[in-house]
Amino acid sequence: MLFILILVHLLSRNSSAASLPHPLNARGSVDSCDDINDCRTLFDIIWGCIATIFACTWVSVHPNVPPPDQSWLALLWRKLKMMLLAIIAPEIMVSFAVRQFLGAQMLSKEFRFSRTHGFLFCMGGFVSSAGYPIVSREQLEDPTLGPEFQAAIRNTNTEDIKDKSKGDALSKGVALVQGLWFTVQCLARLHQRLAVTELEAATLAFAVLIIFMWLFWWHKPLDVQRPITIGPSKVPNAQPIPTFQMNRFQWFAYTLGFASHPEHVQSSTTVPTFWSCPLDSPKYTIQAPSFRITTLVGTIFGAIHCAAWNSHFPTTSEMWMWRSCALLIAAIPAVLSLQIFLILALHGPQSAMRTYMTPFKVKMVSLLQWMERTGIPIYISARLVLIVLTLTGLRFLPPSAFVDISWSMYLPHI
Repeated sequence: MLFILILVHLLSRNSSAASLPHPLNARGSVDSCDDINDCRTLFDIIWGCIATIFACTWVSVHPNVPPPDQSWLALLWRKLKMMLLAIIAPEIMVSFAVRQFLGAQMLSKEFRFSRTHGFLFCMGGFVSSAGYPIVSREQLEDPTLGPEFQAAIRNTNTEDIKDKSKGDALSKGVALVQGLWFTVQCLARLHQRLAVTELEAATLAFAVLIIFMWLFWWHKPLDVQRPITIGPSKVPNAQPIPTFQMNRFQWFAYTLGFASHPEHVQSSTTVPTFWSCPLDSPKYTIQAPSFRITTLVGTIFGAIHCAAWNSHFPTTSEMWMWRSCALLIAAIPAVLSLQIFLILALHGPQSAMRTYMTPFKVKMVSLLQWMERTGIPIYISARLVLIVLTLTGLRFLPPSAFVDISWSMYLPHI
């Protein structure tokens, strides 16, 4: 992905480009575009972006196992909500994918599960005969039932798990090809000095993040609706509830990966939407790597928006708003990553192991925590401004935005 950014930068420099069959200013409006082989319309621009976003999200979003006995309409609405979140805040979905990937990897190493078994475990795909999800390391290490659970999970045929998946390598490959094709088109437009609209720049950034999510979730089954029953019956003391009821703060913490309550989930009949299995390992063992990867992805996301630095904007104010917001969403994730590292260095990963902190360290931690509380709202505001600018920028596009790519210049001629 860094190679793509470097390539975008090099192609946008004043390098020599092949001459276009028509001058860039030859078309002042969509109506002046008469040759379908040499131009594109505003509808083509919007449709290409929408098709890329929909194709990527529909296959790339992998929900957890839903509550039992849900209607098809409820299942559809559940996935559409996750798709909407992936479009508005793709970095959150990437963080979710990273946490489940790391959890599946740890399960594979410690309990000799396959990567596919680990993902199904993390998404609430294994339940006891009483209908309670097997979702924690505590259950796997239980002296009485743990060995039976582990053996039953390992004995579950991988092909049976894949058979539950609604996606395969072909469907995922089609989404990947769509994202890569859109990326190639944007690079070709930069190389031929054709305008790349703000909507296309935002879609390109979105496609790159979806590729990250798609790679982390490659072995995760897609749209599994019924869990696999394993092991003997074990009825917990708590009465079963349809799902773990969370308030807004808990939902926000689960979404960002900073909360896990296996004791609540074990007494429920399903896992939360953004559940990723806790393995009761030292705190931040999973969160810190996933947070670093998420901040890296967020920085790349903002850097791609910066590629539209010299794009044509309807007004000067919109140009500076785009530039400032693009810089903010590129810089804030990197600052937050550094901030988490400094907080851990000052007082350690576990509060129970904290030693005496000097007044200077206390002030530094307070300052860093204040930066976190202010940085996240600023980041969200900048993202919202960019979304608005991508839509308002369509009201006045430069003539070269309607000139199509001349692919013949890349073909060898005799």
